[in-house]
Amino acid sequence: MMFLVHLNLRKRKMKLLNISILAVTAMLATGCASTSDIDNLQGQINTLKTDVTSAKDAAASASTSAADAASRASAAEAAANRAASTAEELNTKFDRVFKKSMMK
Repeated sequence: MMFLVHLNLRKRKMKLLNISILAVTAMLATGCASTSDIDNLQGQINTLKTDVTSAKDAAASASTSAADAASRASAAEAAANRAASTAEELNTKFDRVFKKSMMK
């Protein structure tokens, strides 16, 4: 029984060693990034930064426009409510005048 545990442990060590050798070989085969690769990536990063700034500006502008539209809608609603109230008052007055004229 002890022999099997020792054999199993040895197999695990060999498997780990093989995987490690494979990983090191893969790292050596891929090499390092060149200066042109880094410059290319830096250019992409700068472009993305510009795009993000533009998106933030557009979002801020849209937010301002939405706030302005909400304010105007609120003012329009208040004006409509005042007009409806005035119309109701006038309707009541005209109804009284009409009823008075019918009494005569």
